[in-house]
This record gives sequence, C-alpha cells and structure tokens, in this order.
Amino acid sequence: MIGILAGMGPKSTGPFVDKVVDECQRMYGATYDMDFPHMMIYSCPTPFFIDQPINHAEMEAAIIKGARKLEQTGVDFIAIPCNTAHIYFQQLQHSVSVPLLNMIDETIKAIPGNSKKIALLATDPTVQSGIFQDAFLKNGLDYIHKDHWQTCVNQIIQMIKTSQIDESVQLWKTFSKELTEEIDAAVIACTDLNVVTDQQSDIRFIDSSACLAKAIVHKYLSLTGR
Repeated sequence: MIGILAGMGPKSTGPFVDKVVDECQRMYGATYDMDFPHMMIYSCPTPFFIDQPINHAEMEAAIIKGARKLEQTGVDFIAIPCNTAHIYFQQLQHSVSVPLLNMIDETIKAIPGNSKKIALLATDPTVQSGIFQDAFLKNGLDYIHKDHWQTCVNQIIQMIKTSQIDESVQLWKTFSKELTEEIDAAVIACTDLNVVTDQQSDIRFIDSSACLAKAIVHKYLSLTGR
C-alpha cells in the first residue's frame, strides 16, 4: 500500500493523486479499478503561511506526526508531495520505519542533460533552505535567480491559495515570458504552482510532483513484481 502524506497545500492533493493514477495507466497499462494500487492518502494541515517565516520546530513536528499516523495504517512506503517538507527529510526518515521517497533526488534525476541554466520556482523557505541549489551544484547546473522572480512566484502561490485562480494565470503568463528568455528549464518545486504550470508553455519544466508520482509507481511495481 502506497502512503501519500499530502495537504501541503490542500488544493494540491487532488491533482497530485491524479498524476499517480495517470502514471499507473502510462507505466503498466492500468485500466480497470482493480488494476490500480492501494493508496492511503492523508491530508495533513501544517503551520505554513506564505507571508510569514516558518516556525521550523512546529512545522517539523506537524509533518512527523502526520508521517507516523500514516505509517500506523500499514503503508509500505511514504511519499510527501511537498518540497518544503523535504527540509526535514532526514528527521522524517528517522521518525518512521518505512522508506520515504525523496522528491528532490527524483527531480534532479529528471533534468535533461542539455539543460544548464535552471530556475527554481518554489516557496521562500524551499529556496532559502538551499536543498535544490546544493543538488544543482553537485550536478553541474547553473542556478539562475532574480529577486523579482521570487516576488512573482510568491504572489502566484498566494493567489492560488486564496482561490484567485484567474489572477494567478494572468500573472503567470507575464512572468513566464520573461523566464523563457533567460533559462533553459525551470524546476517547479511547489505543488500549488501546478494550477498554472500545467497549462501550455514554451518553458521546459521539470515538475517535482510529476517526478515524485513516477517514483511512486516505480516503487510500487518493484514491490509487487508486476
């Protein structure tokens, strides 16, 4: 049974589960209801506020509590479709006895070899943590960052979280035009952003949530021997 610790944010949970279902259809031809995996999905509220610094002690405690609750249901492994949560990855892995998939590692593996100039579209805490930048450096990638890009990303995320979807789409269209001229690819490292980035664009995206969805199905197949 697959364990998905989601709800960060709440609007991203449904689209992420859809990605997992899509990968089941693509990777092993799942067709009928019985072809799909058992999944336990826990939407875990966390103390995250786009306009406030994270209280890391409270955030870590909330996610660990969620992971332990999910483990108690009998899942075989856990995936967390939230990049910010991976700031605490080591602490989380030490808090449960089942394996955790690492969203950051799966995303880096998916970056095409001919993409060198990479932007990171993520929340302030994810950017400030350096977890992606460290991985970019280790893999010989150039991290391209501008302060006003981060301001735009923060505004788009805030609009999505407050259901200002049309406004977020319009801001994204303007922002993405500038990105296209400056980078080879962009890592989408906030699941809320899928609301706008799933639309057609000229930018090459490496979507961390899609990478994690693929890793989930690979892991499931390795455990079931399909």
